[in-house]
Amino acid sequence: MKSRVGSLFKLCIVFPVSRNRSPLPKSALPARLSFVHTTYSTVCLAQEESLVEDTFDQPKTSAEVLEKWGCNEADISQLFKRRPALRKADLNQLQYKLNILSELGITAPDLLKIINCRPRLLSLRIDRCFDERHEFFMTLFGSRELLVKAIVRNPSLLIYDFHNKVKPTIALYEGMGLNREELIPMLLSRPTLIPRTVFNDEKMEYIRKTGLSSKSRMYKYVVTLVGISRLETISERIANFEKFGFSEDEIFSLMGRSPLLFFLSVDKVQRNMTFVLGQMKLPATVILAHPFLLYMNLEAALKPRVCLAGKIEDMGLGEQIKGPKLLTALRMTEKRFVKAFINCHPKDVADELTEYYTKAKGVKRLAEASKKKSNEGFPY
Repeated sequence: MKSRVGSLFKLCIVFPVSRNRSPLPKSALPARLSFVHTTYSTVCLAQEESLVEDTFDQPKTSAEVLEKWGCNEADISQLFKRRPALRKADLNQLQYKLNILSELGITAPDLLKIINCRPRLLSLRIDRCFDERHEFFMTLFGSRELLVKAIVRNPSLLIYDFHNKVKPTIALYEGMGLNREELIPMLLSRPTLIPRTVFNDEKMEYIRKTGLSSKSRMYKYVVTLVGISRLETISERIANFEKFGFSEDEIFSLMGRSPLLFFLSVDKVQRNMTFVLGQMKLPATVILAHPFLLYMNLEAALKPRVCLAGKIEDMGLGEQIKGPKLLTALRMTEKRFVKAFINCHPKDVADELTEYYTKAKGVKRLAEASKKKSNEGFPY
């Protein structure tokens, strides 16, 4: 028996073992013996080599983790500049969270925008209710592209309380008549929609007074703006319009047609209204038909164009800007306005008007440079 086993070992040496075949048929081997044609030292060597290769492949720093994920050197530099703590982040946790972002479809350029907006995001628990949250948002937005766009716009969508804040808020707007197609642009344009939405009887009364139905094109704007605004802010804006002689019916009718007017600052509305009444000599009710007068930048557009209209009249030129034509001129783009009322004249006249118009645009608000900026928090 001993000599037979020895002869078998000799055969194994003479005939090298193939990957797919045994060197001898099974019938040639004793029933009690089974051979694996590797030795203990060979297995250990293979395991050591594999372990060494894995060790060399493993990232040693946060920069290497980010680079392996898809960030280039410039991206990594920007990320560390915005969030220095990323340099010392736990590598396993960092890799885990980057894998979550990859599953959402977020890439390196998206990550730069996200960290610029929310520097601490990769230090927070973005994996809470992840599968349920992912499925809900995919159903809501309808595509991965829109979901990524929404997350880049507001990364906190990944960390809001899913069951107590996200789902109830979306259900609330749906219950008020907003469908998915209307909710998506509101979520993209107003990132604070979910955390700031609060409705009560007084807010619902404001919406009712606008006279809008849920099928109106402006309804979604009124509902979302009222929902995220403080009652004190809305009351303050309404009182500001009442100072200029508007009735309650006129105010809420204007809100229904141009809801963003009520979320301009009190100071801006007062300054533009004062210019319209005092310099342009127009009645306050002109705002009801032409609300764009309150949106315009007073120093850069409204005042220079009105002054140019007066200059043209003083020079006795043929192309006058008066009456309804003035309102049309104020709505024009800058390029079209210059072409219609400055470049239409002979070169010497056009040069004079250009110089006058440029100087008028360069006049800054009195003491603007020394004005103290106060941070009052959320503007609504």
